[in-house]
Amino acid sequence: MTEPLLVDRTDAVVTLTLNRPTAMNSLDVALKEALRDTLAELETDRSCRAVVLTGAGGSFSAGQDLREHVRTLDSADADPLGTVRAHYNPIAARLANLPKPVVAAVRGMAAGAGASLALLADFRIGGPKTRFLMAFAGVGLAADTGASWTLPRLVGHAKAVELLMLAEPVGADEACRLGLLNRLMDDDEQVLPAAQELATRLAAGPTVAYGAIKRQLSIADAGTLADALAAEAQAQAICGATADHHAATKAFVNKQKPVFEGR
Repeated sequence: MTEPLLVDRTDAVVTLTLNRPTAMNSLDVALKEALRDTLAELETDRSCRAVVLTGAGGSFSAGQDLREHVRTLDSADADPLGTVRAHYNPIAARLANLPKPVVAAVRGMAAGAGASLALLADFRIGGPKTRFLMAFAGVGLAADTGASWTLPRLVGHAKAVELLMLAEPVGADEACRLGLLNRLMDDDEQVLPAAQELATRLAAGPTVAYGAIKRQLSIADAGTLADALAAEAQAQAICGATADHHAATKAFVNKQKPVFEGR
C-alpha cells in the first residue's frame, strides 16, 4: 500500500510530501491523520530543525477529498464535518505553532484546505503553474484549516473577503504580488529544490530564536502593544539563555561567523 505521506530526512531538514498524486493530493482521512501525527512528532524532534511541505506530482493539494466527503454526507454520520475538529484544526495549530521554520513548495494547484496548509507555512515558494483557490464557498462551506486567520494577515481583510466569497483562482504572478507567495521561480522544477535550499539555510540558523519569533508575531497579530512587549520580554529571556546566543555574540565581537546548534 502506498504511503499517503512521505517523510524524507536530509540532515536537519524534514520534507513532508502529500502523496496522492492521482487525486491531486486531496486530503482523505489517512493523509490527514498521517500529517497530523507526523507534525506532532516533529514538534519535539530536536534532530529536525526545518520542515518542507510539498505535494507529489503536479499539484500541491486540491484540498478535502470530496469523493470521500460525499460518502460521509450520504452516511448516517451525525457530524459529517467532524473532520474539521478531528483533523484540520490540529494540523493547522501544529503547523502554525511548530517551533521551527516551515517552507511550502507550492507546485501546481493549492485549493481549499490545501491552500490553507500552504498559507500556514512561514515561507511559500511557487512556480509558473502555481495556483491558489479558496474553494470553500464553491461547495457551500466557509473557510477552515486556519484560512480565516492566515488569509487576512497576508492579503488584508477586503481581499480575503473577495478570495473566500468569489472563490476565483489566483495565478502565480498575482499570488506573489498579494503575498501568498514569498518567492516565484522561473521554472516549476526549481520550486522544490529552492524550498529545500531555503530550509537548509534556516536549519543552520538560530532555530530557538525562529520559534520565538513565530510566537511573538502570533501574539502581536491579535493583541495589544502591551501583549507584544510582554511576549518580547519572555522571548528574549528564553533566547538569551541559549548557547546559540552566547556563542554568536562572542563570534560577532571576534569578527567570526557564528555557528548555530539550535540550543
